[in-house]
Amino acid sequence: MSDYDGLVALVTGGASGIGASAVRLLHSRGARVAVLDRAPGDPAYAAVSLLCDVADSAGVAAAMDAAGEKFGQLDVVINNAGIGAQGDVAGNDDDEWLRVLDVNVVGMARVTRAALPYLRASSHAAVVMTSSVAAVVGLPNRALYSATKGAVLSLALAMAADHVSEGIRVNAVLPGTADTPWIGRLLESADDPQAARDQLRNRQPIGRLVTADEVAHAIAYLGSPLSGSTTGTALVVDGGLTGLRLPR
Repeated sequence: MSDYDGLVALVTGGASGIGASAVRLLHSRGARVAVLDRAPGDPAYAAVSLLCDVADSAGVAAAMDAAGEKFGQLDVVINNAGIGAQGDVAGNDDDEWLRVLDVNVVGMARVTRAALPYLRASSHAAVVMTSSVAAVVGLPNRALYSATKGAVLSLALAMAADHVSEGIRVNAVLPGTADTPWIGRLLESADDPQAARDQLRNRQPIGRLVTADEVAHAIAYLGSPLSGSTTGTALVVDGGLTGLRLPR
């Protein structure tokens, strides 16, 4: 496919996991891709890597200016950067709540705010937000993480309403448990890593973890000019977790 020919896409958290898969896919479909991450993106797929922490407002603004100067345009923003958290509502102190909210929610607002002048000038402007099924399904020991991903979903819908008249589409993708480096680290820290992996795998009706490439394809669909009538949508990629109830 070449639906991204002539477009510039920016992917936050594009150096690993779902973000890196999205970078590779968007590149293969014709986009020039800017990676915004605390680590460098793969130079085989990223036209430019912008070292930046989405929790740093000045850094985000500088990175966006650098992308705009290099390409002269910005058409698609993939707000993917985020961090995890474990525990029930009492499992994290105030500082950790503020840190995770700052990265997972305010970080997406910072990036989109900085990108708005470029998006308003684009004929194919789109924003895709990586939320999670944790936004709509109660999962144990994920209180803080779920709160942030619920906020991301609400933010996506609000921005879709705010900017539809400007021709800027905003959508969210809701992955289930995906086979990413963060999940790998989580499993490695478990008392029984194999049992923990089996538990995560078995709660998804398809019987396996979601792949990063599968989520990337959903992201590419939502950002594509071919999806010009799709806005204010939450696309679930979760192996049936939210919609299916199978007999045990």
